Amino acid sequence: MTIKTIFLDRDGVINIEKKYLYKIEEFKFINGVFEACKNFIDLGYEIIIVSNQSGIGRGFYSEKDFNILNKWMKNQFKDNKIKILDIYYCPHSPNEKCKCRKPKPGMFIAAKNKHNINMKDSWIIGDSERDITAASLAGITNTILVRSGHKIDEENSQARYFLNSIKDTMDLVIN
Repeated sequence: MTIKTIFLDRDGVINIEKKYLYKIEEFKFINGVFEACKNFIDLGYEIIIVSNQSGIGRGFYSEKDFNILNKWMKNQFKDNKIKILDIYYCPHSPNEKCKCRKPKPGMFIAAKNKHNINMKDSWIIGDSERDITAASLAGITNTILVRSGHKIDEENSQARYFLNSIKDTMDLVIN
């Protein structure tokens, strides 16, 4: 049996965009993220986070630093009665030739294979065109770009929807 998933980029979608974020004290959740995620779960979706973390490959912080922040973040979701099914991240710098760094679909394909995800019934919520490209290459057509992170060129974007923030998804994402 397949599952349907909401894939979330982290920086700019879950938390306020901050370059090379790895310190808990600098992590600020975007207003409405917990309410939106509760709504997704109520609709029968699982939640998976997919995030480029080039700060690791560039030597700005370690995977251990990143994992400490991830554990804390997952606990914040858990305290709000939200289960994060999984977190995928690319630790490589942009000049490394990996298959996981968005806009490549590697993280999405790995999640699909591990969790038996129906990509046609799943969604991506990102803040960058590379999120949309990676998800599209993996077979996801339900694509949302939020304006709470990177600057978006809406006229040339491949995203289906544009919203101000993840909190605005509750009127759009339905069963």
